Amino acid sequence: MTRSTRTPTHTIPNLGPAYVTRRQFLEVAGAGILATSLPGCGGSSDSATPSYSQTIDWGERAIARVMSEQRDAAAISVALLKRNNIVWRRAFGKASVDDNKPATIQTRFNIGSVSKVLAGLAGVILQDRGLIDLDTPIVRYLPAFRMLSPAYARITSRHLLSHASGLPGTNGRNIFTFAPVPGYSADTETELLDTHLKHVPGQLAVYCNDGFTLFEQIVLAVTRQTFPDFVETNILAPLNMTNSGYPRSPQPAGEFAYPYFREKQYPQEFVNAFATGGLSTTPSDMMNLAQMFLAGGMFQGRHIVSPAGISAMATDQTTGLQINPSPEWRWGLGWDSVRQPGLANANVTAWEKNGGTAFFASEFFVLPDAQMALMLTGNSGYGGDALAIAEGILMRALQEDGSLGALPATIVNTVPPLATPPDTTDAAGIYGNYKAPLQVVVGEDGSLALNEWSGSAWAPLHSGVSRYRYRSDGWWWSDNGALPSFRFAEASGTDEAGNAYRYRYLMERVTPGAGYGRITLPIAQQLAPRPLLSAAWRSRMGSRWTVTNESPESVSWKLSDNPSVTIGSLVELPGYILFGGGSVGYQLLVPLADDRGGMSVKVPVNHGRDLNEIRFATVNGMETLTIDSSVYAPA
Repeated sequence: MTRSTRTPTHTIPNLGPAYVTRRQFLEVAGAGILATSLPGCGGSSDSATPSYSQTIDWGERAIARVMSEQRDAAAISVALLKRNNIVWRRAFGKASVDDNKPATIQTRFNIGSVSKVLAGLAGVILQDRGLIDLDTPIVRYLPAFRMLSPAYARITSRHLLSHASGLPGTNGRNIFTFAPVPGYSADTETELLDTHLKHVPGQLAVYCNDGFTLFEQIVLAVTRQTFPDFVETNILAPLNMTNSGYPRSPQPAGEFAYPYFREKQYPQEFVNAFATGGLSTTPSDMMNLAQMFLAGGMFQGRHIVSPAGISAMATDQTTGLQINPSPEWRWGLGWDSVRQPGLANANVTAWEKNGGTAFFASEFFVLPDAQMALMLTGNSGYGGDALAIAEGILMRALQEDGSLGALPATIVNTVPPLATPPDTTDAAGIYGNYKAPLQVVVGEDGSLALNEWSGSAWAPLHSGVSRYRYRSDGWWWSDNGALPSFRFAEASGTDEAGNAYRYRYLMERVTPGAGYGRITLPIAQQLAPRPLLSAAWRSRMGSRWTVTNESPESVSWKLSDNPSVTIGSLVELPGYILFGGGSVGYQLLVPLADDRGGMSVKVPVNHGRDLNEIRFATVNGMETLTIDSSVYAPA
């Protein structure tokens, strides 16, 4: 659950339009905003400490502006904490547009992948109690767990909670629905039995919802409680988070914000992947959780977890990775980043988690040194601005209470002078990721053309940009400094079997959120030519498949314009299977057998997430296609 206009869930991360990526969680991409003098939207408001009046005024105007510009941003709710005091909390807009019902500070929102922080916290609580060891292979707790890759036996809970397990990504079946669909985590564990890892555990870290879903099964095994029951008993209740929980039955109207998409209201949204994205809560409740983090595991004199557990969650989990071309990306346990890049550029330590569902987007920050926290959540129509608003509020609050002398300067992306390019002839070719193949064309002058597969043809990665030229800072830029810049990076070494590897990545540099700093991340991996596909695979070229076992209450089933997928190939790289279409994007797979196609890339951070392994079988004389736990029939 979480972000992408090519910027990952900043902290990565998920989707675009709400329903479009049924197999991923919402990747909310940050974008800069400017405060305006628009009046605040309706809702409830507590009196705030006068010293934060300028911050509150800026935040209310920023939220009002995005709500006026994004019609689907029906409701937004915010809370800002300083030490043990909530200095600002307010709900804006309508919890139910159809009923003209205002959102209040008690209105619950689905916070998507921010829920992963609760999973990380559950992990360190269980370690405190001696029920698990984060570094013990999970097969000790799940002895029936198997995968097709032998390295599955080395997966630990730490790998699961820090995106380093190597699990494929996200089981997309029935993840977002309009009625509860039980059994999602058990269903995911079952489908993993017939799946390979995409990398060995600990080799790299790439956003992975499946890891948190599998952790639900560990909690059940060692506590005999379901994950929601364990969290509600051991975290939510002790923290007095009385407006929080994991909805497993329809809730009374008026308690929650309704989905609102394309100016239409929908029924209550259920997220059946509890640990990875299923919490429904309020910003005020999340400030109780934040107080516990700031107090080293204590809340109002009650011990929740040890200080060592809080420290473990906030420890950079990337230091031992074998492949890590984006070192500024510092995963924690449950946290997207334990040194959030935007605030880090102002020398402020911030733990951050963003999240999204099919219909909602959220940002959660805890600043341990500044003793400050922020929760911002609302309908996903505002999601592209969520990070910018959150960073803007926090920077101004830090300035107003004297923690910062002045607001840091935002990045001005001035295009540097041209420079003599290195020889990148061998960088030309086709690159793969989870979303769409990319084509790199190297010109005679060393410039680059970057194209993306649209489903039927190649189109410029950024509309209107035909060439990127090498500049004095070592990156390829277009003439538009507001667009990302690019370069190449390589990862090489020897794997555990003694085989040499060398991966070339196309790196992208962007200025997310409010623009306080740049981040770099690999967006695709170069693919080498392969032998031509077998006759069995060639016979499937052009075939279209439709899912048969999705719940009729599935969001994708009800909203998707094109729920089918296709099997094809690229002329430029004919040895690969081009799989996807509609809402799932396009991936290049390698044939593992005539009845199975496997994952072809190892792209860290976000663009190697949610990879597919597909397999065919004949049932009652008809060939079927299985992806994750979804079964497809010929369309």
